[in-house]
Amino acid sequence: MATVLPASDTNTTRPVVAIVLGFAVLYIVWGTTYLGITYSLQTLPPFLSGAIRFLAAGSLIAVWVLLRSPGTFREVPWLTACAAGVLLSGIGNGLVIYAQQAVSSGVAALVVSAIPGFVLLFDALFFARTRPAFIRIAGVLIAVSGVALLTSDVGKLSGNAEPLHVMALLAAAIGWSFGTLVQQRAVTAQTMIAFTAAQMLAGGCFQLLASVLHGEWHSFDPAAVSTTSWFAVSYLVIFGSILAFNCYLWLLTQVSATAVTTYALVNPVIALLLGAVMLDERITTTAGIAAVLVLGGVALVLFHGAIAATRNRSKSGT
Repeated sequence: MATVLPASDTNTTRPVVAIVLGFAVLYIVWGTTYLGITYSLQTLPPFLSGAIRFLAAGSLIAVWVLLRSPGTFREVPWLTACAAGVLLSGIGNGLVIYAQQAVSSGVAALVVSAIPGFVLLFDALFFARTRPAFIRIAGVLIAVSGVALLTSDVGKLSGNAEPLHVMALLAAAIGWSFGTLVQQRAVTAQTMIAFTAAQMLAGGCFQLLASVLHGEWHSFDPAAVSTTSWFAVSYLVIFGSILAFNCYLWLLTQVSATAVTTYALVNPVIALLLGAVMLDERITTTAGIAAVLVLGGVALVLFHGAIAATRNRSKSGT
């Protein structure tokens, strides 16, 4: 990625272009991962495909860290990294993949997009133990009501979906939310990349174990895996887990965290559109209303500061 250099107009233009490209990668790539999961599931079992993705991505990132700064891994809190890996890459991602065997990619993306609301709720209840601002509480309630409405209509959106798939999707959101809070309190700027490699490897091992317990190896035949599924997993490894994630980290050093978190609002829209165009997934009226509630609630959670500042300025007349 580009480095911000003061001085000439040419140098100041480069970061702007890089920032735009970084946001494009974040929006488009993370918005397409749900489609990639659907294609990978055509001939790969769910937990095994997730294990391959995160073990491969974690290994590649670990090699990169070892080549650049091998001592960094000694500073990683491995117990916390493993716990975060199980919650994020293991439960969070693994159960999304499991649910997408029957739940449409657009529905999965919308439920996952409510994670900022769950993070706020669990942080207030179990971690920070402080009362959030009213506008953020309202955002959580609106987003959760959207998720509830969406899950009530999941039968029409995904004919093969069973209650277990819906429960898996909700459990994935809860696992990812707790994992986010666990990781947030353990990662430093110096160990961020190494910590990520460690948590991906832990999550990959968890999904590998889940694939054994789920009985996926009994009927798995590598020769039967299609080129499409292998390509999808490769895309998820290289673009979803490595490229987009590093763009995310780099953008956090260039622009505000509020701006970066807009991916949570853009990704589900892309996933819904791609699902409808590429996979002929239905978008019902109920799903549309649920999408507005979820994304509107998440927007209140993410941008409450900007909203409060705007209200204060309007009151002061400035």
